[in-house]
Amino acid sequence: MGGSGQGDGAGREQIEQAAQAYIYGYPLVYNLRECAAFVAGSGGFPARAPYNEFGHVRDLADPDLKFVSPNNDTCYSVAVCDVRREPLVLHVTDTGGRYYVLQFVDAWTNNFAYIGRRATGTGEADYLLAGPGRDGDAPPGMPVVRAPSGVFVIVGRTQVDGGRDLPEVHALQDAFRLTPLSVYRGDGDPSPPAGIPEPDPRVGGELEWWERCRTFLAAFPPPTADAPFLATCRRLGLTEEESPYVGMDPKETAILVAGAKAGQAKIEELMQQIHATPAGWQMTTHLFDYNLDHLGLGTIAGPEWVIADRAQAYATRAVVARAGLWGNHGYEATYATIWVDGDGRPLDGAHRYELRLTQPPVDAFWSLTMYAPPEFYLVANPIDRYAIGDRTPGLRRETDGGVTVFIQKDPPDGDKAANWLPAPDGPFRPIMRLYQPRTEILDGSYALPPITRLS
Repeated sequence: MGGSGQGDGAGREQIEQAAQAYIYGYPLVYNLRECAAFVAGSGGFPARAPYNEFGHVRDLADPDLKFVSPNNDTCYSVAVCDVRREPLVLHVTDTGGRYYVLQFVDAWTNNFAYIGRRATGTGEADYLLAGPGRDGDAPPGMPVVRAPSGVFVIVGRTQVDGGRDLPEVHALQDAFRLTPLSVYRGDGDPSPPAGIPEPDPRVGGELEWWERCRTFLAAFPPPTADAPFLATCRRLGLTEEESPYVGMDPKETAILVAGAKAGQAKIEELMQQIHATPAGWQMTTHLFDYNLDHLGLGTIAGPEWVIADRAQAYATRAVVARAGLWGNHGYEATYATIWVDGDGRPLDGAHRYELRLTQPPVDAFWSLTMYAPPEFYLVANPIDRYAIGDRTPGLRRETDGGVTVFIQKDPPDGDKAANWLPAPDGPFRPIMRLYQPRTEILDGSYALPPITRLS
């Protein structure tokens, strides 16, 4: 790296560059660590599977799931795919109109394709999943989904309408299959996947993140348009073939440590600055528009769905990885987050609240899910209700079809309990999910109302 310590101008500049590189690489490192943990079964996700196989979550998420902001509406089916040695054939079953989505997320957390009810319908079909640079492998007539990185994750969600619906959902999950192309063609044994590379074991502690970033950056290079960002990475040793972090000079180590701390602080700051509606909702309609280069099957490539400025796009990408990893584009599912009541006061379980909703305009369904910071996990409660929505059993509706949701720590009185969303003791942050949102949501003409504090 070269340069001086933290006290002079050169040192401060290097810390700023390190912070920028940290923000740029944060999604790559976070995402691939989650993928590796899923394959190894060492993470908080309640399923695991080897590379190129689906692992299914058989129940709706609950507080035992230690994953950022999971939904409580669908059963997840996740596969970490490695197509560097050969493509895969994906088989999807006929879901009979039931909502499902298979979301394709590359190593950098870019959503690059969708298969499912909105994008391709609910009929049975096969697709070839190929890595970058592979052509001519698809069987005749088989659509191709081309991944921009050799490793990617498929995040599947299948709608669940209550506990009695789970056996049917399990059967649909089991019908989603991944088959190596060689096996599909009957050519013999498949090529074993290479997997996610491991960092140099000699680097640990405060420099481990930087070593992981260097290792992943080499294995999954970004697009050529990222040259300015790579130039910053190069100055910090992130593009070196051999690790520069083994036995690194203490002054240079201090710069990287300070840069990582500053980068993480900036991500946390930006997370609080997402534009909010007058009612306080942070609408994420365009928060997932940071994929600028590889928009494939089922995506919308119009300019309204792309954050054109790369620096802004990559800062947004880091915020999303921190607060909502593996979230969908707004046209697949719009998420709305809220931290404050209608008077701008922070939401807290010390108070009681209500949310008076007219019917949200969606083609699938809607839900409001409770999370507690700072981890944004689901909130344990005495009735095991972690979300409320249009499919909640016993939900009481107004004569005009609207719904009043009561948000508080203790049960509300009387029949209001049917519409109770339990809150934690302290601060909380709910998320409204609007699956297959209609135009009124996407263009902003439908506005969510404020959350009103009652006490």
